[in-house]
Amino acid sequence: MLTKKQLDLLAFIHKRVQRDGVPPSFDEMKDALDLRSKSGIHRLITALEERGFIRRLAHRARAIEVVKLPDSMGGSGFTPRVIDGDLPDTPPPPAAEPVTTLEAEELPVMGQIAAGVPIEAISQRSRGVTVPSSMLSGAGSHYALEVRGDSMIEAGINNGDVVVIRETAVADDGDIVVALVEDQEATLKRFKRRGSTVVLEAANPAYGPRELSADKVKVQGRLVGLIRTY
Repeated sequence: MLTKKQLDLLAFIHKRVQRDGVPPSFDEMKDALDLRSKSGIHRLITALEERGFIRRLAHRARAIEVVKLPDSMGGSGFTPRVIDGDLPDTPPPPAAEPVTTLEAEELPVMGQIAAGVPIEAISQRSRGVTVPSSMLSGAGSHYALEVRGDSMIEAGINNGDVVVIRETAVADDGDIVVALVEDQEATLKRFKRRGSTVVLEAANPAYGPRELSADKVKVQGRLVGLIRTY
């Protein structure tokens, strides 16, 4: 089932494709739905794609395939149509497109997170960091944290990296999470359940796992991305 905004966007894309032969731009979608930023359009498109209503084609600008329509829009008998964008099929080299031209969003950096011996719990916003919108999932709020310590180096997370976190209170076994221990310590570790306990595992043999009662550990978010400055 689609939300009203998702349905409105799908209807707008379909109407423009039928009328003009090309899908609308992100700016046109934003204006049509009266949204304040293009990041909101990105999340709606991601949601439509996850639900199987549209498909984005890689390496093409504004290339969207409308796969199906809901019954309320006359979905029965609908034939998908692929709309080519204005870029060649050959993908550009990785550095050909500067990051500043990509869809991006600024996240608050909410202090430091320990990847080692736990430090104080997450503090208030210290600065902002711009991340590609593609790094953000379709639902939930996100924030960033600066890593201190080396306990997650074998997971590719180094001291000084900035990690992007999606806010959530639940985690699956194997997820790398921000864990709040006894409402005092915040740490970045791999999350596992073991009966009535939670195990917080490092990715460095120099650090052993911490096994805690489940009621002493609160998941504050799950790792979805990483930013490194050289």
